[in-house]
Amino acid sequence: MPAGVSLFTYLKFTSAALLSMALGSHVVHLYYNPLAELEELIRKAESKVLSDDIKKVIAEAQKPK
Repeated sequence: MPAGVSLFTYLKFTSAALLSMALGSHVVHLYYNPLAELEELIRKAESKVLSDDIKKVIAEAQKPK
């Protein structure tokens, strides 16, 4: 095995690393709650893009030809 360790030690370390990453990710998502307002942020971004597009269309229509 790599680094001269036994298979059991290698699997034990790998399992501990995977478990700690999974638990850390879960704790971060519980604490920061990153997806709680995702739909609201999407709606705000869409309305901003749409309002910018509408402003451009209105400005183009009002330009003298």
